[in-house]
Amino acid sequence: MYAMVAPPDNDVLWARSLHCFLGGSPALEEVSLGVRDGEILAVDGPRGSGKTTLLRCLSGQLVPQRGEVWFNSAPVHTMNAVQRERLRRDRFGWIGPEPELVPELTAWENAALPLLMSGVSHRAARTKALEWLERLDIGRCAARRPYALLQAQRQRVAVARALVAAPAVLFADEPTAPLHGPDRAQVLRTLTTAARSHGITVVLATLDAEVATVADRVVRLVDGRRVGSQRPSEAEGRAACSLSV
Repeated sequence: MYAMVAPPDNDVLWARSLHCFLGGSPALEEVSLGVRDGEILAVDGPRGSGKTTLLRCLSGQLVPQRGEVWFNSAPVHTMNAVQRERLRRDRFGWIGPEPELVPELTAWENAALPLLMSGVSHRAARTKALEWLERLDIGRCAARRPYALLQAQRQRVAVARALVAAPAVLFADEPTAPLHGPDRAQVLRTLTTAARSHGITVVLATLDAEVATVADRVVRLVDGRRVGSQRPSEAEGRAACSLSV
């Protein structure tokens, strides 16, 4: 056993020697990493490499069998379920490959949900949700329910919901998977612009090398193990910035 050590001061997220087993099989083995405050970190790797499991451990959705996860000075791995749920609600945002909207709510109500659950007034939550829907070019659909939206539109609502409360950390698990062309480009631009302007740290899991170019740094997983870290080249960065609708 090793002694528990607090993370470096400039890391908002820090993981040490994570081991996670799902269904009796190892999903993560000895994975360690740090994510700096305001950094966009891409986690790259083939399907089944452990990307989603890593994001779920970092965000407190899963507790690893061994290892440590820290958010600022708080040990996430020792928190109970209620504390982890509060942390996810108050400090984290999550975007998955599927939007998972509440079917009974309109687009703006879905986007405003984190604020409403935190006690923000109906008027203020609606105003903020509409701002994000407009940024994602979906404001005209604010009063529609999910069944009346296209898949790409539903995903944009999910992105607005993740950003509306200005989380400290945004976890994005293949956020552009259901999107193509202009929709994909706009969502990527909105995510990166929001992260930079609001000081949001982003941990982005992706299979797509082009998506990874928006990141400051790329960590690669293969078979549940970390196999390297790199920074996108300047050429790749320019290509990512030039994505247009």
